[in-house]
Amino acid sequence: MIHVAAAAIVNGNNEILISQRAADAHQGGLWEFPGGKLESGESVQHALLRELEEELGIRTNSYRPLIKITHQYAERTILLDVWKVDDYHGKAIGREGQVVRWQSIDQLNQAEFPAANIPVIQAINLPEHYLISGKFGSIFEFEERLGRAIDNGIRLMQLRLTNDWLQTVNVKQASEIMKLATDVCEQSKVRLMFNIPDELNHIITPSCLHLNSRKLQQYKERPDCDYLSASCHNAQEMMDAQALGVDFMVLSPVQVTTSHPDVIPLGWQQFSTMVAQVNVPVYALGGVSRDDTEKSWLAGGQGIAAIGALWSP
Repeated sequence: MIHVAAAAIVNGNNEILISQRAADAHQGGLWEFPGGKLESGESVQHALLRELEEELGIRTNSYRPLIKITHQYAERTILLDVWKVDDYHGKAIGREGQVVRWQSIDQLNQAEFPAANIPVIQAINLPEHYLISGKFGSIFEFEERLGRAIDNGIRLMQLRLTNDWLQTVNVKQASEIMKLATDVCEQSKVRLMFNIPDELNHIITPSCLHLNSRKLQQYKERPDCDYLSASCHNAQEMMDAQALGVDFMVLSPVQVTTSHPDVIPLGWQQFSTMVAQVNVPVYALGGVSRDDTEKSWLAGGQGIAAIGALWSP
């Protein structure tokens, strides 16, 4: 096992710094995120700061965990410990002769990176908060809540329409909600994940799908969509979601919830243990709020997913 500390360095233009591996190195010619191997007895944080100063000539002011990846190559196993850096001083240059460049985050080409870096690209492109729509009384209330959430910085949303809700409305009303959410999110550059009953699939063909745990078990191969996520409650479901090729997942319940008070929560320690078993960004769901975002990061999570804490009246 080779333990590597790496940095996702982001600037104010939503660009990330990448460097090119030497042609004669392992995975030579491909691009990667700056960093290097831990020395004997060295902490990840110390290795990160040391490598960035040695490789790029910068000193880091602010950094936090992003994602950990364990990847098995034919000849070696890599533990890629990636941290997000958004505040530093100095001008980043290739001090060891390596080519470096700033690349727009949304234009990172997975084919140009080693396989171990693919989940890192997924994590970089995901925000720290994942909104799941909750109850609403009318289409006007739905629009108001959605608009307020977007004003509060939401850039990833799941439109969750339950079978119970579908029994209280007609298809025309459901169609209006789906089309409204699509239009508003498209205008605001919010990624909209659809979690809807099968009866509504004829209304719209969503490019981004969220699978609840029941639907997750129905798929043997990844459905035809641009973006895919899933809800998981145990280690087996997480492995199933990863095998299906999800771009991210949510794991719940992390803490006690008012909707399911009789369900024993995982707790942050168990959440961390389970997240470490997959190479996919994972949001913490269940009894969490914005204040728990840092707890999720420290436990290996992408951030928090929530209904009540983000779908505010």
